Amino acid sequence: MKKAIIAMSGGVDSSVAALLTLQKEYECIGATMKLYETGEIVCSDKTCCAADDVEDARQVAAKLGIPYYVFNFCADFQKEVIERFVCSYETGTTPNPCIECNKHLKFERLFDKMYELGYDYIVTGHYARIEYDENTGRYLLKKAKDISKDQSYVLYSLSQEQLAHILFPLGEIEDKSVTRSIAEENGFINAKKSESQDICFVPDGDYAAFIERYRGKAYPHGNFVDTEGNILGEHKGIIRYTVGQRKGLGLALPRPMYVCKKDIAKNEVVLCYKEDLITKEVTAENVNWIAIETLTEPLRVKARLRYNQKEQPATVYDLGEGKIKVIFDAPALTPAAKGQALVMYDGDTVIGGGTII
Repeated sequence: MKKAIIAMSGGVDSSVAALLTLQKEYECIGATMKLYETGEIVCSDKTCCAADDVEDARQVAAKLGIPYYVFNFCADFQKEVIERFVCSYETGTTPNPCIECNKHLKFERLFDKMYELGYDYIVTGHYARIEYDENTGRYLLKKAKDISKDQSYVLYSLSQEQLAHILFPLGEIEDKSVTRSIAEENGFINAKKSESQDICFVPDGDYAAFIERYRGKAYPHGNFVDTEGNILGEHKGIIRYTVGQRKGLGLALPRPMYVCKKDIAKNEVVLCYKEDLITKEVTAENVNWIAIETLTEPLRVKARLRYNQKEQPATVYDLGEGKIKVIFDAPALTPAAKGQALVMYDGDTVIGGGTII
């Protein structure tokens, strides 16, 4: 009998994933990753406290009759997710902590536990699918059947070894409402639990306030300038702004302007007009290929620069040393923010992705 560790967040998705895995006669245990100490994070109704999540997951595991454990990954989470998040804002890039958490915690540290305990699979509540291609001998990462819930974008960094040992039971579900119905039919305590919408360690959405608390300092005000260096006003600390931002600048301008760059050395936030922000060409590094082993010639793809953006037709070129250049057929609908993920698709199959530089 195959054995699986269910990554149980305390939410309805991972709980139903556990049930579906059990129904396929896997030997299962439930596990919650403890990522921060109780009291470290100020909770809201959009992001549940660690203690509440653990209790919900524990009760679902008990109802399913499977053993349940809590793995303390607090130190790893601080190093690999929170510290990277803070450093990104300090150095002028836009982080994606969910991708970092998937990469370093769910599919590295939890994998270590899987091997240590002699289990075969990690199961999560992600909405995505994994298929094995007999022709190429590669595991493929594909979009979920419910496109509105698809999470393939944040999973682009998965390796072939990892894909061979992951199960995404919810990927075949046609609609999220089905997931909730299954939870209600089985009497799960979290069947009607609201979905997490914010970054778990910044539940109120105030990234700048979190960073200032974390670093124990305030960040100095500086100038808003245009692309010619003309001063437009004063900003309230460079960590408070991201590329592509238009709202919340606090400036009275003749035309709407957008953040196009952050000059850390000068402590300046550079603004431009929308037509100056949108580009056809994007470069990315630390590229991970999934559907192909490597890029040997220019390849037609559809690429996405943000989680909620629709893919756009483009051609990808290899630059060597793990870097690629993607040229869109038309200017990208979304500005390319350094630090965000560029993910490439062929239909519903993820070709690969990298970090925008």
